Amino acid sequence: MPTVTIKEAQKKLSELIHRLTPGEEVVITENDQPVARLVGTAPPPRKPRQLGTLRGTVLSMAPDFDAPLDDFKEYME
Repeated sequence: MPTVTIKEAQKKLSELIHRLTPGEEVVITENDQPVARLVGTAPPPRKPRQLGTLRGTVLSMAPDFDAPLDDFKEYME
């Protein structure tokens, strides 16, 4: 369990936080006495994606939706 002083922690707090792995601890000391503890946590689990959540959101579609665009006619020939 590494220890750092308050002054060191203030200078490189961002680095300390980004270097922590889940479960790892860093003790912050003042006058050689522990005053705080940083503990790395795991990112929150993501919910699995559910199929069909946007069903019914397309209310209308143009009749020529899948027709070739006029700008690309010369490439299609």
